Amino acid sequence: MTDSWKKQMALVWASQFLSIMGFSFALPFAPYFLQQELGVITHAALQMWVALFSSSAAVTMAIAAPLWGVLADRYGKRIMLIRANLAGAVVMSLMGTVHTPLMLIVLRLMQGALTGTMTAAQAFLAGEMPRERRGLAVGGLSAAVFSGSMAGAFCGGFVAHWAGYRAAFGLSGILLLLAGLLVLCCTRETVVPAARAGRLAGQQPAAPRRAPLPAMLYGVLGMIGAIAFVRQFDLAFVPLLVQDIHGSLEGVSLWSGALNACGSVAGLLAGLATGWLADRVNPLRVVIVAAMVAAVFSGWQMVVHSFVVLFPIRFGNVFFAGALEPALNAWLAKHVPESRQGVIFGLASTTRSIGWTIGPLVAGSVALVSLRGVFGFSALGFLVLALLFAVGLRRRDETATKAP
Repeated sequence: MTDSWKKQMALVWASQFLSIMGFSFALPFAPYFLQQELGVITHAALQMWVALFSSSAAVTMAIAAPLWGVLADRYGKRIMLIRANLAGAVVMSLMGTVHTPLMLIVLRLMQGALTGTMTAAQAFLAGEMPRERRGLAVGGLSAAVFSGSMAGAFCGGFVAHWAGYRAAFGLSGILLLLAGLLVLCCTRETVVPAARAGRLAGQQPAAPRRAPLPAMLYGVLGMIGAIAFVRQFDLAFVPLLVQDIHGSLEGVSLWSGALNACGSVAGLLAGLATGWLADRVNPLRVVIVAAMVAAVFSGWQMVVHSFVVLFPIRFGNVFFAGALEPALNAWLAKHVPESRQGVIFGLASTTRSIGWTIGPLVAGSVALVSLRGVFGFSALGFLVLALLFAVGLRRRDETATKAP
């Protein structure tokens, strides 16, 4: 039993690696898919569809995530993780069959409503891990996400170049199917959910006892939403920056995939470092420094005109930006009672999704005027984050000083 949590942690990490690899196999190349396969060619139409594609999944995820969280607390977090992966397998496979931008957006909305593998994996791990190891578990999960993103973007770029974007969507579905089967066949849930506990006792399922929530919770949830807004602001338009530097659509998926892989390596390292620090340092101190440095790298992208310079800049941007949310997720895993983690991680997904929704839409309006201006606004957003976190840390310290 002593090592069972380690096995669970490794298996969930592996499943999340496959899951995010599946999503990253095709989704980063959506701007090129829209142009080459779906006939979107004018500048204004392309900016609009890219912004809609980037934000649409977040709209339905924001609505559905709390519901999935409630069901996870009541019926089990493992089954929610299986559901998210298998639903993703179906939706991603169908995306490769569409012939209009509107149908692509409809499926993207379905993806947001039915998937959410990261949130499900966070809730599952948080309930299974010893409290003193939850920072490591959540940080390692972030590392699995970024390494999966790296592998998916890199391999997906080659598949898209040689076999086409539709083939990339098909392989994406296969990877998500494998992730779901891994959780289904190789993991088990040791924390008995409320509904099953009632059946085992021969009683009607009762609502779980409402454990008290930490006072800082809603501030942390708001911070997660703000981070998502800033991080997603420029993400959808990085492929168009790559296309601008490359000068054509021919072979651009290879450069875009390589850049995504480079950024994912940075995110992997950031997740591991943050997971280690979250067990030792106040997370707010980590995110203040990270946000300030991320602002420098983000603004630097405005003036880049060669891949030799873009790759290290993007690495630095993703490394420091990637340290922000894992620190707050580690805080949630440690301070939220086990009986409420499903719904709280669901609410975190909602605030994150709200940020994901608004960010690309605002960035799309900026991109209509200037594509590179998007990265300048992103840098400003990171500076505002650093200021908000500094204010939050100061208030926390003042509250702790006044407490008896």
